[in-house]
Amino acid sequence: MTTETLSKTILHENVTVGESGHLCFAGVDTVRLAEKYGTPLLLIDEDRIRARCREYKAAMEKYLPSGSEPLYASKALCFCEIYRIMKSEDMSTDIVSPGELATAVAAEFPTERAYFHGNNKTDADIRFAMESGVGYFIVDGAEELDRVDAEAGRLGIKQKILLRITPGIDPHTHAKISTGRVDSKFGSAIETGAALSITRAALCRQNVELCGFHCHIGSQIFETKPFADAADIMIGFIADVRRALGYEAGTLNLGGGFGVRYTEQDPEISIEKNIEIIAEHIKRACAEHGVAVPRILLEPGRSLVADAGMTVYTVGGVKEIPGFRSYVSVDGGMTDNPRYTLYQSRYTAVLANRADAPADFECTVGGRCCESGDLLGEGMMIARPERGDLLAVLVTGAYNYSMASNYNRVCRPPVVILRGGADRLGVRRETYRELLSCDI
Repeated sequence: MTTETLSKTILHENVTVGESGHLCFAGVDTVRLAEKYGTPLLLIDEDRIRARCREYKAAMEKYLPSGSEPLYASKALCFCEIYRIMKSEDMSTDIVSPGELATAVAAEFPTERAYFHGNNKTDADIRFAMESGVGYFIVDGAEELDRVDAEAGRLGIKQKILLRITPGIDPHTHAKISTGRVDSKFGSAIETGAALSITRAALCRQNVELCGFHCHIGSQIFETKPFADAADIMIGFIADVRRALGYEAGTLNLGGGFGVRYTEQDPEISIEKNIEIIAEHIKRACAEHGVAVPRILLEPGRSLVADAGMTVYTVGGVKEIPGFRSYVSVDGGMTDNPRYTLYQSRYTAVLANRADAPADFECTVGGRCCESGDLLGEGMMIARPERGDLLAVLVTGAYNYSMASNYNRVCRPPVVILRGGADRLGVRRETYRELLSCDI
């Protein structure tokens, strides 16, 4: 597929308007892509993902101790080709389910570089992960610690672990993506004494090697202060553990959560600058507490892949209700992007086939599901559409395909990967035969 001369940028530098007036993504005409693959269609800019990986790696190597690295939080976007890309970029990964692990294994990702998360790992999950050679378990609670220790003993191995600790931080993000408060299903809280208790227990186990601690405070955070606050608490905890138990953690995983620009109202952040600020804060805190600066891990997911994604839909019609609102219906919706339904997440939309037309029509974009809450956005400003127009929703690389469903028996869309002006399938469109494949 050929690229086009570009004339205007929208929201991110990889989203442009070509001389034809068509919306281009990663330099490729989205109208032509829709004609080739159909809609709904998820596009992924591979070059953007690779650039983000390198930005994280370079900044962490520059400002943090040796061995510090980013782990791709693959729950944001998970299919085989993503793991192959991460492998070629020398990335480690954070996985949260046996399904993600099976995908990584199928892609021949080196599982010793995988960190296995989850607040309710079953005995089968634990066994599968160990037999697959997972490098680290992020242990969420006392019962899991017991099972990991027992399974490692059965296999005759010493399993490396980090303990997930709840620091009691409220990052002032949406409640459903805030994970660091004391009242959370994740981790062991410092405030209640559970964190010290599970650390003591881990140090007594024969078949696990405690390598350090993990925390995660939430997602879509634009400021560095919540991360600095979490680092203060966690470094203080490392110092407390050393005094109480004689153990000093060599690894501190601060999780992910850097915010992404979905609309013009969202700020732009510099990943390198954020890491530099957080690194300096960590070094000062360690000096104040008299502990060595640990190896630091971060878990970027959204900030690696979100703005590397775009979804293209076909407009089915426009319904104007005088005195109320105007609805624009598309051939996708909550089945390929449930984030507005779940979190009221805001997006930017553009008519792909008339991207140079004035965005002067306010509307609610609704999906095809028989569900009144099936919306992609309200109060969205686009050019006035007609049936058959193409509507592109920007910044859909994270938590769209990975959260897609077959609600109303709708098939999942394909994933098309763009690199250097060329396009290829990463995931083909689901068929009705595949939809029915598990039915008896």
